[in-house]
Amino acid sequence: MAEKVIIMGAAGRDFHNFLTVFRDDPRYTVVGFTAAQIPAIAGRLFPPELSGPLYPEGIPIFAEEQLVELIDRLGAELVAFSYSDITHAEVMHRASIVTARGADFLLLGSRRTMIASGKPVVAVCGVRTGCGKSPATREVCRILKNRGLRVVVVRHPMPYGNLREQIVQRYGSERDFLTCDCTIEELEEYQPLVDQGIVVYAGIDYRRILAAAEAEADVIVWDGGNNDTPFYRPDVHIVIFDPLRAGHELLYHPGETNMRLADIAVINKIDSAAAAQILQVENNIKLYRPGAAILRAESRLLVNEPERIRGKRVLVVEDGPTLTHGEMAHGAGYLAARQHGAAAIVDPRPYAAPSLAATFRRYPHIGMVLPAMGYGKEQIKDLEETINRVECDLVVFATPIHLARLLAIRHPTIRVRYEYRDHGEPRLEDVLVERFNQ
Repeated sequence: MAEKVIIMGAAGRDFHNFLTVFRDDPRYTVVGFTAAQIPAIAGRLFPPELSGPLYPEGIPIFAEEQLVELIDRLGAELVAFSYSDITHAEVMHRASIVTARGADFLLLGSRRTMIASGKPVVAVCGVRTGCGKSPATREVCRILKNRGLRVVVVRHPMPYGNLREQIVQRYGSERDFLTCDCTIEELEEYQPLVDQGIVVYAGIDYRRILAAAEAEADVIVWDGGNNDTPFYRPDVHIVIFDPLRAGHELLYHPGETNMRLADIAVINKIDSAAAAQILQVENNIKLYRPGAAILRAESRLLVNEPERIRGKRVLVVEDGPTLTHGEMAHGAGYLAARQHGAAAIVDPRPYAAPSLAATFRRYPHIGMVLPAMGYGKEQIKDLEETINRVECDLVVFATPIHLARLLAIRHPTIRVRYEYRDHGEPRLEDVLVERFNQ
């Protein structure tokens, strides 16, 4: 009899683990996925086009809150945990729930889930959401592209729409964003790379994605999501550390795994962290990954016309995932507003439209900033409505794309961006080229 399996996920790693480990193995029958972290994922169907001949009707996706009832009703004997940026303690709480119902609890390792590529792979991952992976990915692409290499980025999945249409996605122009009906979260990751002249792939089936990417690349850059490990086996594994959350590299799954796999460890945000925090992270890297090259970097703030902030009552809009499951109270926009003399930072909570009010209730650690939630049309509408309700003089957008181009905002706006910058020696370019050529 095949062992009945539930895969716990968040519309990304869970689908990849199914496709690489469970899909064609008759020893298992996957009876369902559960969904967490991302709104409106539960209730969908993982379609037959992806689930394969053993699952001709597809596989249902349930809310994680139903897990206990599902184990009993579906007779699940094994639960495979398959999402990221969650504390080790919370992972084990879920394991306890599962084992108390009589099922086994599984964490899959890199050997079974990393796909080998015929092209060199450079992976950029992190120990937490919001540690600065995206600017580091863009810097890696710049370095490799300047050496005459054709660079293609493959991004960690964000299949939040019609799964049948998201099996393999290629982004090389503005037109592709419109064709694929991208969410704000997708645009924030893809558009800065496309603006840099880099082709980006994403989707669900990462074997098919890899075959397509290899056809037009000399080197694949894996752009990680949250603090997840790479889907492809890297030749060079770069991991970004956040000293503003010093110690988290030992406390979150699977960020600690990334630390223990790192070839190059980049301690980011040197310009805003305390010396003691930086030293704590550096000591942990030396202790738990002694072979890694350790670099220091800044997350440099870029503000056009910063004088417009001085003396103003500002609403700060920050990157959504950094604030939510990244657990940051605020981000670059808040820092920029303080640095450039804002008279006040306006609390958006009293003005929040329904879906954003729910976000604030779910993540009470968020400070006096507004997360740019845009996982669907309802959230995008609520985001626009909330911003326009707020009584302020200026909106400070600190998201990877300029949301004022997507939303109809009645207030004056200003954009805060951030980019990777080496902090002294060794430089990322020197270490990457050395490791890449080994």
